[in-house]
Amino acid sequence: MNNKLENKVVAITGGNTGIGLESAKVFAAQGAKVAILARSQEKLDAALAEIGDSAIGFIGDVRDLPSLEAFFACVEKRIGKVDVLFANAGLSTPAPLEETDEALFDLHSDVNFKGAFFTVKSALPHLNQGASVVLTSSCLDEMGVTGLSVYSATKAAVRSLARSFTPELKKYGARINVLSPGPVITDIEKKAGASEEEISGFRSMFAERLPAGRMGQVHEMASVALFLASDDSSFMYGAEVQADGGMNQTRWLN
Repeated sequence: MNNKLENKVVAITGGNTGIGLESAKVFAAQGAKVAILARSQEKLDAALAEIGDSAIGFIGDVRDLPSLEAFFACVEKRIGKVDVLFANAGLSTPAPLEETDEALFDLHSDVNFKGAFFTVKSALPHLNQGASVVLTSSCLDEMGVTGLSVYSATKAAVRSLARSFTPELKKYGARINVLSPGPVITDIEKKAGASEEEISGFRSMFAERLPAGRMGQVHEMASVALFLASDDSSFMYGAEVQADGGMNQTRWLN
């Protein structure tokens, strides 16, 4: 396999689990020097052990602007200016409208939307000429789904950021695009407290209804992230790639 990111510096938020971790592993295998941001030493150590010797890590939180700024300053100091920024950190806690309180709203807004915005802003002084920026949105950025109103709205905001940032990043010689995953098999359901039976039923539902006939795999999302990060997508600016197994085309969830 060609080293599409040979000697490139990649910075990833949310790089310690799921799509972010798998992407970090793929990027490193493609020759990149990878830096990830995680919220605890335990998560950071476990992720770095999987990614390999070419990776470094920092503890921080996308909601905490000083830690974001420190992250990018340390990345540049230790391994160089950033060639690829993957703003991937995000969360989803489903709740119907009646049960959505201000704290839940603020949490989603702060991590998914504010976090993405200030990740890009904080990285600006540390971007290399010709850098590629990738944001993680969701196929739900165009869908209305019961119980996911706040999550979907924040992901629609992330999608919108790529449009607005496209002309703003021109002066930095950088481009920005969006990866919008659909249902992907990760450990997020288990972390949310779902039982094995609930997880099995959830995955069976998607297998039956998605045109793809199954849920996605993290390595498939990492492949799309690699495409957007590399020169393979060099003429793409402000675009969105929906890797969702056809979910957005069917609109069947409600």
